[in-house]
Amino acid sequence: MNEEGIFFNSSEETAKRWGISDRRVRILCEKGQVSGARRNGKLWEIPQSAEKPRDGRTMRSLGIPRILQGRIAEIESLKAQLASKRPLTEGEREQLRNAFLVDYTYSSNAIEGNTLTLSETAMVLSGITIGEKPLKDHLEATGHRDAFLCLEDFVSSGEAVSETFVRQLHSLVLADKPMDKGVYRRIPVIITGAVHTPPQPYMVEPMMESWVRDLRTTRLHPLVAAAEFHIRFEAIHPFIDGNGRTGRLLANFILMRSGYLPISIKYEDRRAYYEAFTAYHADDNLIPMLEIFVEREFARLSEYLNIIK
Repeated sequence: MNEEGIFFNSSEETAKRWGISDRRVRILCEKGQVSGARRNGKLWEIPQSAEKPRDGRTMRSLGIPRILQGRIAEIESLKAQLASKRPLTEGEREQLRNAFLVDYTYSSNAIEGNTLTLSETAMVLSGITIGEKPLKDHLEATGHRDAFLCLEDFVSSGEAVSETFVRQLHSLVLADKPMDKGVYRRIPVIITGAVHTPPQPYMVEPMMESWVRDLRTTRLHPLVAAAEFHIRFEAIHPFIDGNGRTGRLLANFILMRSGYLPISIKYEDRRAYYEAFTAYHADDNLIPMLEIFVEREFARLSEYLNIIK
């Protein structure tokens, strides 16, 4: 606190409160976009009451390579082509949705250690029990399916994202752990091998409030927003378990509400996926994660168009 009675935080403390990187906070201060921020030697002091500036970044200011911007333009073209096609029947849409859902459920759960194979996941989702596989794996598959169906309904409703919805989605994902469903964690966690340490439990709720508020007002391109808000959600790590599956569902919410197809990050791509988190937290580099989202969306749109042709 200074002589005027104003309490100040460091850029690192402010970054945790706003749910962004320390480097991003310092850049905002240097640009004069943080009210009341002042430099003290090499450090920045930021009033505790300072509001996070609205995100007005463009693809150019984000340093997105031209080749990647070109890929995003191709996606916009494919999306327009899809919108111009003859509407599918309810039966056709359901069959395509179910095929995606099996692959998506398998991939998202496998990344987190689920042992069901792709074919076993399909059987479990159709109501068949796999005798040699644990009940936990079955519940994770059906829980993920139910969460995705809930997500579809929420997108159709047109409602804005809320903490209540995030908790509801997590409750469906974590079907195998009833005591932890939809409950923000109350203990510290460390992610083995990660360069980022999630915030202390008392910071989870205010950071999730900030995450929801920022998502409601973001002006970023939907693919960029999906990649960045996914990383931010996983950095908060709001729940004791199920953060990865819930976070990937929320990334698809961002895409689907803007008319894009939901994507599935493949199990075989998990190494690049983990490295993308490291690139962001170590170097404030969003590009590796954005590349994954862009390529998966391009592949999904291309596949969908080829099928309905």
